Formats: sequence, structure tokens, C-alpha cells
Amino acid sequence: MIPFLASVAVISLSGVLMPGPMFAVTVARSYKSRFVGIKVALGHALVEIPLMLLIYFGFGRFFDQEPVQIALYLVGGGVLVWMGIGMFRARGRVVERSQDLPYNSVVAGVVTSALNPFFILWWVAIGSMLIMKSLDFGFIGFALLITVHLLCDFGWLFFISAMVYRAQSRWKGKLQQGLFIACSWLLVGFGGWFLVSGITLIT
Repeated sequence: MIPFLASVAVISLSGVLMPGPMFAVTVARSYKSRFVGIKVALGHALVEIPLMLLIYFGFGRFFDQEPVQIALYLVGGGVLVWMGIGMFRARGRVVERSQDLPYNSVVAGVVTSALNPFFILWWVAIGSMLIMKSLDFGFIGFALLITVHLLCDFGWLFFISAMVYRAQSRWKGKLQQGLFIACSWLLVGFGGWFLVSGITLIT
């Protein structure tokens, strides 16, 4: 079982280390607390565990249907663009007046996971193979798969938020606003990419 769990860790880290919408909101919110990454990962887990259970019980094919994928791309893309624009507009009052963004970290984790079609398709295409392999060890194998994967998520996002929070004294002011702008445009960029992908599937 050790080789299997090691493969789960490597494959999981290959996904979580890739910058995406969840990474962007983690970095943007980490000026508040070093534990933001844990809260974002918690929101992510609230989406990921039910998705893993759906695939485990054989409902993964639902996400293979083109209308479902189109809906994920269009809705997810639209919401991410909205979040990115909201973050861009809020940059001044957050940095200069210490106000908060209009959504908390757990909600950010839920939204950037549930409305990220590539996250869902990753689980349908790659994660489903890991789940099938875990069945060689019974339900305990599946439970350990969930545990190892979530440890990778929580560990990486906590590391990111702790590093950003620790370094915040060095990048206050314009540099901090620049980080907000970069993260907001990253969200808009991913949202636009999802929208274009959805429109391409329609046409």
C-alpha cells in the first residue's frame, strides 16, 4: 500500500502546486492571517470530498456529459471573472483602510473549487484512476486516499499563506496593491479561459 499512497501524494501535489483560482485567492487573502490557507483548503475539502464520494459510488460519468461540462465552464468562468473584478475594485480599501474582501476564506475555497471545471475534470479523468486503484485495498484504501490528498492540499495552502503573511511587512502599500492586482487578473484570466472553453464546446 505504501507505493500506492506515495503515488497519491506525488499526483496530488502535481495538481495542487499548479497556480490557479484557489491559489490566487489564498495569496490575496493571506495579508489577514497565516491560517488563511487552512480555511481555503477547508472550503476546497467541502467540495472535494463529496465529489470523490460521487466518483467512488459510480456517478463520475455524470460529469462526462457535454451539457454538464458547458454549464461548468460558463457558470464557473462568469463567477471567477466577477470575483476577480471585485478583488480589483476592493484593492484600495483592503490595503489602505484594512477592510476585508466581501467573501470569507472558506467561501472562497468552496467557490474556486466547485466552479472550476478543470478541478472537476481532473478528478473525473485522473482522480478516478486513483480511486479505482484504492479499491484494491478496500474502503480503507479509499479513506487513506482522501487523507493523503487532503494533507497535500492543506499543507501546501498553509505554506503559501504562512509565507505571504510573514513577508507582508516588506510588501505593504503599492507592492501589496500590485499583488492584489496580479491575483485579481489571474482570476479574470482563468474565468475568461473557462468562458471561451464553454463557448467553444457549444459551437
